[in-house]
Formats: sequence, structure tokens, C-alpha cells
Amino acid sequence: MMSPRQRFLRVIFALLLVVATGVIGYIAIEGWSFLDALYMTVTTLSTVGYREVHDLSTAGRVFSIVLIIGGVGVMFYTLTTIVQYLIEGHLAGILGRRRMEEKISKLKGHIILCGYGRVGREVARVFKGEGTPFVVVDLDQEALAKAASDGYLHLEGNATSDAVLQEAGIHQARGLVAALGDDADNIYITLSARGLCPDLFIVARACTDESESKLRRAGADRIISPHRLGGRHMAMLALRPLVVDFLDTAMHSRDRELVLEELKVGSGSPLAGVTIKEGQQYSGGTAILAVKKRDGSLLTHPSPETLLELGDELVIIGTREQLRALEGLV
Repeated sequence: MMSPRQRFLRVIFALLLVVATGVIGYIAIEGWSFLDALYMTVTTLSTVGYREVHDLSTAGRVFSIVLIIGGVGVMFYTLTTIVQYLIEGHLAGILGRRRMEEKISKLKGHIILCGYGRVGREVARVFKGEGTPFVVVDLDQEALAKAASDGYLHLEGNATSDAVLQEAGIHQARGLVAALGDDADNIYITLSARGLCPDLFIVARACTDESESKLRRAGADRIISPHRLGGRHMAMLALRPLVVDFLDTAMHSRDRELVLEELKVGSGSPLAGVTIKEGQQYSGGTAILAVKKRDGSLLTHPSPETLLELGDELVIIGTREQLRALEGLV
């Protein structure tokens, strides 16, 4: 089955062929100039009804009859196809893009996902499962079509461009994931995003070891190598399968009972200025597994006497209900 674009191009070619036939016919039969032959052909096909440019010979009249019978139908079919293409295809595409742009412009606290390949699709699946708003940015038409069929907000464009990132709402975004399969593109995306938003949290994909240092210098907060991460995960499954199963369940299972979450101690929080032991009365049964201090140091096994301060980031495990109650306090 032909696509609307293929059908459109085919009827345009047929119309040009008919016009060329008419012009060549009048020139050969009547000996007219190119402009006179073109004028006669157009008036004949459009059924305008103006008189002939010059008196027609018997052969010219017969040729005109053949041109009208064979060409007028092609002319009207072409016009019908053009209108159908504009309404069903191009116009629908424009309206769809405008609706998409309006939805994207209303996003706040979302994540910009650059690249919708195998890695990008998995990232999007996790975002959807977590209920995190995001927008996909890609140049590849097949990837965009897949994002559209998956029901995700998407934007066609080169994510290395400042204008495209701004269109994706980078100034209202909470983070950006550079998940393209080319390290150079991910470096340029990181540079552009960091230049536009110095405080934006950026996670970048690295395909080679050499690119990790460049991505770090470009401004990426976290750098992930899918091959290294996958290999490490497989090794841990071979060595400690129960531990990995527990972490996968706590972090990725949709129906999980226990949830791993990170929270930041904000202003007015009852946890600010107290020890972990003293803050247990507010924890609601959750457990603090790690504390990242404001100076960047990470306490992976904090003691009960560890002092919690404003701006500290906590890694907590608990049920959804416990974490929702704690989020309001912290």
C-alpha cells in the first residue's frame, strides 16, 4: 500500500507528463512556440474555455480532444489528491506538532531524554513506571515514530542545539539524560545543556572509556557505560544473586513492597539539626541507609549519632506509605 507521500508524488509526475505531452504535441503538430503550446495545454486541461491561441488544424483538433479526454481526469484527480494530502497528512502533522509543543511548554520538573534507541527506550520505560514527566528528543524518524506509538511526548530535533533544548523546556527541567549511541553527540549535548543551565543534573551515556573524562569535563554529573554496567550486574548475579534480586525488587519492581528513595533535608524539616537516632520519631518506620553531606562526602553506613543538616541527601528504604508521609516532613 502506497503512503500518502508516494501517492502525492506519483500524481504530480502524471500531471507533469500530461502537460509535457500537450506542449510537445502542439509544437509538433501546429508548429507553435513553447509559450503558446504551454498556454493552450493549461487552458485545455483546466477547462477554462478561452479561445485557441491560433486556429487549429484538423490534426490539432483531434489532438485537443485526446488531450481533454486523457488529461482532464488526471488534472482533477491530482487536485483531489493534493487536497487530501494537505488535510490528512501535512495539515494533520502540523496540528499534531503544535499540540505536542503546547504540552511540552507546560512541563515543569521534567527530564529531557536525548535519544530513543535501545538505552533510551529502557530509560523511558523506567520514567513511565515511576510517573516521572519527560520528553524525548531525537532526529531519527523511526525512533520518533516509536516514541509516539509508546505514547510519550517527543520533539524532533538535534539535541546538541541550544534552540532545541530550549524548546524541550530545559530551563524548567530537573534533569537531562544524554543516551545517544555516539559519544561525540553526548559530549556536545552535555556542553550545550550545561551552558544553558549550570545547575541542571545531567546523566550521560559513555560508549568508550576514553569519552568518560571528556563527558566529565563537559559537565556531566553522572556517566554511565551500559557495557560496563551490564557486565558488573551479570558478575554480581553470579556471585550474590539474592542481593541483586532484592535490590532489583526494591528499585525496579512496580508492585514492590519496599522502596528505595532519596530525599533532601529542606528548610523547616524536623530532621535538620538532629541525629539519626533522634530523628527516628519522625521517620515513620523507614531506615536511613546512607547520607550525602553538603560537602559531597557519602556516609554509606551512618551511625545513629550522625548529625543531619540542612541540604543533606538521604537514601531511605521503606514502604510507599511510609515514604509519602516522610516526604511531607523532610
